[in-house]
Amino acid sequence: MLTRNLGRPSRRAVQRGISLVELMVGIAVGLLVVASAAMLTSTQLTDNRRLLLETQVHQDLRAAADIVTRELRRASHWQWADRGIWTPDAVPQPNPYASVSPTTAGATQVGYRYRRNSGEDGPFGFKLEGAALKTRMGEAGWQELTDPKTLRVTAFAVTPNHQTLVLACATPCGGVAEPACPTLTVREFIVDITGQAVSDPAVQRSLRTVVRVRNDDAQGQCPA
Repeated sequence: MLTRNLGRPSRRAVQRGISLVELMVGIAVGLLVVASAAMLTSTQLTDNRRLLLETQVHQDLRAAADIVTRELRRASHWQWADRGIWTPDAVPQPNPYASVSPTTAGATQVGYRYRRNSGEDGPFGFKLEGAALKTRMGEAGWQELTDPKTLRVTAFAVTPNHQTLVLACATPCGGVAEPACPTLTVREFIVDITGQAVSDPAVQRSLRTVVRVRNDDAQGQCPA
């Protein structure tokens, strides 16, 4: 009996490897893990691409808004600004660059002049044309400020927010037959820019900046 039992291998000794069911279960689990990893990687790549697009759109809008702000602050700059001051011995001279447009809310174009260098006094300005924000550089004409191949500017609005102050004169100036008192207008513009990425229109950003024109607009003069 002992010899006969030793000559017959047991079932446990005959079984080797894994069964077909176990193999199928292992493959299914492996595929599930691979699919989850691929989905996670794809989601991370999509989020990273969207974040890069949002950053690019924001930076492009910020760069354009900084240029608009810096230029608008210089509007009406005049090298002889001291001649526009009221003095007892001198009649104030009007600023030839005083005019700055727009005068109504929600305008898509702004125009102004100022003395930049000798022979360079504009006209300057910004406007929305097509999908690009353009700037006017004097006699050179209009040039693109933003790249329409990467950024589509969908809205550009300039709204004046001025405050006019009536200046007091030593001589009364409120009569009907007398000239009106001089005024000083503190000029401020609200600039709104909205843009979206060309490759993904869902990526959209908006910026608002408030520009205070450094040169106030003085009008009129005190009566003699």
